[in-house]
Amino acid sequence: MTAFSVLDLSPIVEGGDARRALLETTAFAQAADRLGFRRFWVAEHHNMPGIASAATAVVIGQVAGATERIRVGSGGVMLPNHAPLVIAEQFGTLEALYPGRIDLGLGRAPGTDGETARALRRYFEAADQFPRDVMELQAFLDDPVEGQRVTAWPGAGAKTPIWLLGSSLFSAELAAHLGLPFAFASHFAPELLMQALQTYRAGFRPSKALAEPYAMAAINVFAAETDAAAERLSTSMQQAFAAVVTGKPGRVKPPVDDITAVLDARQLAAVQSRLTYAAIGGRETVRAKLAAFVDQTGVDEVMVTGMVFDIDDRIRSLEITAEAVASLGPAAA
Repeated sequence: MTAFSVLDLSPIVEGGDARRALLETTAFAQAADRLGFRRFWVAEHHNMPGIASAATAVVIGQVAGATERIRVGSGGVMLPNHAPLVIAEQFGTLEALYPGRIDLGLGRAPGTDGETARALRRYFEAADQFPRDVMELQAFLDDPVEGQRVTAWPGAGAKTPIWLLGSSLFSAELAAHLGLPFAFASHFAPELLMQALQTYRAGFRPSKALAEPYAMAAINVFAAETDAAAERLSTSMQQAFAAVVTGKPGRVKPPVDDITAVLDARQLAAVQSRLTYAAIGGRETVRAKLAAFVDQTGVDEVMVTGMVFDIDDRIRSLEITAEAVASLGPAAA
């Protein structure tokens, strides 16, 4: 059966700060753990005043320490920003602390703008070396071999599961070639979802990590007691999408009654294109839209996400989503 997981962006809301955002992410992860979701991932973003998860491994450690069962990981670490050895040491440490509960999702984009990517020092020289860096990281997390002169301590032998993430066909092809699980960022880049899934499945080669293809896709979910209330919750993310599109990202704004009063027609069109895959509504509406998404994509796992302004509303949205998922049938634990 299809499994369901959660992606959280640690939103920093207007009137809040990074500490509040990270504590709310922890509370949100505890709710996901209680509700039976399989994974809880956070993502690496830089120079984004509305996102608090830039130091992704640190956030994963906080969340894993505050939860009991749920797998915790990165969706993702932007590998070209980092030396593979450093990531192996970070995630080897996390695996040592929380054995069997850590995922390492890897992305190829910088997770930021060009000027910030330059400030990160590595991205522009490393982006074209992504396949090589992935394999180097795999080797650091595998058992050491005789004569190996550089070893990740901790990290060696951790065998932390590696996922490749993507919003285009590149990572789909690479994940297939390396025999790794693949996750598509259809929550903000929906255009190539179906083609990427087909590319991944058709080209998959079994590996030590995975015998058969395993695909995940992300969808925006805003659930509330009524369709209208859910639509209102979604306006915070719509404003955040519009701010990114116009090159003016900021802290997450509270929801509004009428999104057309704050976004112009061009912004609305850009936002709606990003929300191609979204389940916004009450329990039955969300259930139907999630069922249609699973049927359309055939994915093994769905990752739900949604930038909700108020933490109580965010947790309630997740509770209603869990109820909707339960009505689809028994999800994989």
